[in-house]
Amino acid sequence: MADPMKIRAAMKGDVCEIRVLMSHAMETGMRKDSDGKTIPAHFIQTLTVALNGKAVVSGQAAPSVSRNPVFGFKVKGAKSGDKVTVSWVDNKGDKRSDEATVA
Repeated sequence: MADPMKIRAAMKGDVCEIRVLMSHAMETGMRKDSDGKTIPAHFIQTLTVALNGKAVVSGQAAPSVSRNPVFGFKVKGAKSGDKVTVSWVDNKGDKRSDEATVA
């Protein structure tokens, strides 16, 4: 399983700014190892951000996203103390979900 995500969620006026650092290899399937063998594709496919259990952002990523990607979102309707949950599923079926509290 991947390392925990680093999630920062803070209110800026009436908008909650969420930044997420995900630990993931994000292999494209095009790179070769030192023996010349192709490294199989392994990348995050779907990403969901929930606020207090309700999905507020949902999206798809592709193999071209860099290793250990950083994503940023702005969400209205949040307040300090709310729970932000970020989840992803990759093309091999691996999953990760972490949460943070809005500051």
